[in-house]
Amino acid sequence: MPMYNHISVAVPALDEMVAMPKLIDCLRKQSFDRFALYVCVNNPDDWWNDSGKVAVARANMALMDYLNAIDDMDVAVIDCCSKGKGWVGKRRGVGWARKMLFDRIVAERGSHELVVSMDADTVFGANYLQSVIDMMNADTSLSALAVPYYHQLEGGDDECRAILRYEIYMRYYLLQLIRIGSPYAFTALGSAMVFSAKAYGSVGGITPLQGGEDFYLMQKFVKTGRVSIYNSRCVYPSARVSDRVPFGTGPAVCKSLEEQERSYPFYPTAVFDRVGQTFAAFDGLYTADNDTPMTDFLQQQLKTTNLWQPLRANYKRKELFVRACAERVDGLRILQYLKQQYTGYYSAERSSTPHLIDFCRAEGIEIDDDFTFHTAPIATINRLRDDLFDREMLLRKNKG
Repeated sequence: MPMYNHISVAVPALDEMVAMPKLIDCLRKQSFDRFALYVCVNNPDDWWNDSGKVAVARANMALMDYLNAIDDMDVAVIDCCSKGKGWVGKRRGVGWARKMLFDRIVAERGSHELVVSMDADTVFGANYLQSVIDMMNADTSLSALAVPYYHQLEGGDDECRAILRYEIYMRYYLLQLIRIGSPYAFTALGSAMVFSAKAYGSVGGITPLQGGEDFYLMQKFVKTGRVSIYNSRCVYPSARVSDRVPFGTGPAVCKSLEEQERSYPFYPTAVFDRVGQTFAAFDGLYTADNDTPMTDFLQQQLKTTNLWQPLRANYKRKELFVRACAERVDGLRILQYLKQQYTGYYSAERSSTPHLIDFCRAEGIEIDDDFTFHTAPIATINRLRDDLFDREMLLRKNKG
C-alpha cells in the first residue's frame, strides 16, 4: 500500500493577484486530484499605514477574496495580511510564510502527508503532482525531493541574459558538486521542494530566514535522511525582477552581468577538486589526523586546530565518523571555501567565464572559445542552458 495518498501544496503569496490564477489553472489540470492548496497571504502590518505600500496590502485582500471564492478544490487561506494580522517586527518575509504553511499542514494533515512547496509565480505540467507522489512512494526511505527546474524567459534582452547567466551558474555549480560526489549536490528552490511531513518534523521544521530558508531546510534533510534530486517532471519558476528577498532568482535578475560576475562566479574546477579530495580523506581521518586541502580553512572557520578528534571520540564506528565529517563540512562550508579560494581573482578585466568554457569542453558540451554573456546571442546562451539542463537531468537520474 502506498505510504502517501494525499498532497498539500504550500504557497506563500505577496501581491500575487496576477500570477495566482495561472497557478490555480495548473492545479485544476492535475491528473492527481487528491490535494489541498494552502496559501499564506502575507505582508508587514505597518504597510497599512505606509502610503507607498498600502496598495500592496489592499491587493493582498483582493487575493484573499479570490482564493476564498474558489469552490472546486480544497483551499486553506492563512491570513497574514489584513490589519492586525500582518507581520510585526523581525517576524516577516517568505521564510516566515513558509513556516506558517508547513507547520499548519503538519498539524492538520499528520505525518503521512506529502508537502509540495511552491511559489505563486511557478507553473508546471498536468502530471507534476502525480510524478512527485510516485517518486516518494517508489522509495519511502526518501525524506525529500529537490525537484528539477527550468526558468521561464521573460522581459527584454538584459533580463533574459541575466536569468540565463544565473541559471547557468546554478547548473554549473550543481554539476561540479555531482562530479566530485558531494552529498550536498542539490539545488534548493522554494518552488521546487517536496518532502514528507514526518521528515519535516524530525528536522525541527524550517528556520524562517529572510532568504535561503529553502537551502537550509534541504540541507537538514540531507544531514538526517535521504534526498533525491531526480523527478521525471520539472517546474517552471518565473524569472521576474524582485527585491523581496536578499538573494536568489529575483535579486539575481536585478543585477548587471558585471554584478553577477562578482556575486556568482564560475569557481575553477580545481577548487571543486580540492573539496572532493577533502571528502575522500574522511575515511583516513578516522585513525589519524592528516592535512586536507580544506584543513586551514576549517580551522579558521571553526576556530579550532582540533578538527577531528572530538568526532572520533563521539563516533566509534568509521561510517558514523565519516558521516559526521560530512555534516561538519556541509553545503554552506563548501560555498564559503569556494569563495575564500576565489577571493582576489575577480577584476573588471578578468571574467570567470573561461572556467565555464573549460568545464563544458571537458564534459563534451559545445561552446565557443570566445563565448561571453555580453555578446553571445540570446539563442546561443539559451542553447547552452539547454545543453547543461540535459546533462544535469541525466546525472540527476543516475544519482537518484
